[in-house]
Amino acid sequence: MPDLTRRVSMVTLGCARNEVDSEELAGRLDAAGWELVNETAADVVVVNTCGFVESAKKDSIDTLLAASDTGAKVVAVGCLAERYGSSLAGQLPEADAVLGFDAYATLPDSLSRVLAGERLDSHTPGDRRTLLPISPIERAAAVEPGVIDIGLPGHAGGPAVVRRRLDDSPVAPLKLASGCDRRCAFCAIPSFRGSFVSRRPSDVLAEARWLAEHGVRELVLVSENSTSYGKDLGDLRLLETLLPELAAVDGIERVRLSYLQPAELRPSLVQVLTGTPGVAPYFDLSFQHSSASVLRRMRRFGDTDRFLDLLAQIRVGDRAAAVRSNVIVGFPGETDADVEELERFLIGARLDAIGVFGYSDEDGTEAEHLPDHLPEHVVAQRVARLTDLVEELTSQRAEERIGEIVEVLVEVVDGSLVEGRTAGQAPEVDGATTLSGPDSDSVRVGDLVRARVIGSEGVDLVAALAGAPSVVRT
Repeated sequence: MPDLTRRVSMVTLGCARNEVDSEELAGRLDAAGWELVNETAADVVVVNTCGFVESAKKDSIDTLLAASDTGAKVVAVGCLAERYGSSLAGQLPEADAVLGFDAYATLPDSLSRVLAGERLDSHTPGDRRTLLPISPIERAAAVEPGVIDIGLPGHAGGPAVVRRRLDDSPVAPLKLASGCDRRCAFCAIPSFRGSFVSRRPSDVLAEARWLAEHGVRELVLVSENSTSYGKDLGDLRLLETLLPELAAVDGIERVRLSYLQPAELRPSLVQVLTGTPGVAPYFDLSFQHSSASVLRRMRRFGDTDRFLDLLAQIRVGDRAAAVRSNVIVGFPGETDADVEELERFLIGARLDAIGVFGYSDEDGTEAEHLPDHLPEHVVAQRVARLTDLVEELTSQRAEERIGEIVEVLVEVVDGSLVEGRTAGQAPEVDGATTLSGPDSDSVRVGDLVRARVIGSEGVDLVAALAGAPSVVRT
């Protein structure tokens, strides 16, 4: 097409893994000469959709419709586009293209064609679990268009990094792996994300150095199941060696690991997470329930007592370690006794943050066809009941932290408001910490400061700077 300025806006919905995907796509587009702008100035708006649960699907569709009102071309990518493809395109003619994951490597060319008025064939969905997993070693031996050819600068002497930051936050997600080999009855993610594939440690480290050079101070390691990292590389304990290396990257102050499976959390990983300087003693554990009978129907493992034992082991390593989780209530066949068992676990667990979700059918999952589905009003009642309980429990847990000395990574300085997060608070999903004290007006975004917790409100903390030098590292 003619040599014209091509302007694109990236809109990201869903989880931190999508944030990484958007920044990788932005890196490809930037290298191909596209200018990254906001929605109102864009020729093309790329919406990186989420297709995890019904509310996320609706949000994705609403965002696509809103983007079409700007007068720009609209392209859907991400999980909803991958999962529904041509079906989504048929129901949403406002989208000029619906592209799956395989189109990411050639996205710059696809957008040029869309901008020129060409109608692209929509993605045809398929179950990615039927595809043979490609190991990182095999992938490195193949030519992947748009990755090897672009050659974006990485860390000196390291692999190229295909990524462009879309904000200036001192925190950034870093992808460890893609896909999942687990077969939880309620989850559709493996069908459209595919089998579990670890990234090579050298690639993860190169991207960590690149992020540090671009102002990042905290790395949030993301995947569909981080405890499986390295199994396809022949070393299930590879994470235990990678975490200290990431924490040692110049400029990185904190490394946070997310998405852990309780059944796969081994003692050696607990030791690294609770005993390595620069690695947050933070456990994002996917319990989902604690009734053994419900968990077996979910195709999962464990029970209340095993989970409580696991938490006790974690707190032997670090009594102040933070733990968060999500639970699903109203799963088919769940009884009142199952709910009471879940309540017994939550009361004994002393978790810092808990998400409560009501069960709903997901297309293509085993649970969709299970007997004994509960009426919607019963599910809603149980969600309300558990939500009230966890709000009380997490507030109590925050109160227990009053008096603790914490290190807070400052993320917001807006007049008198100084806000950040401790090692026990992950972005978006957990609470935050507001800083006070005479030295609070001297800190900057990206500073790591020492403070004493003096109050709480729900899951949020209030902390006073602990005195000179309050800035631990900057």
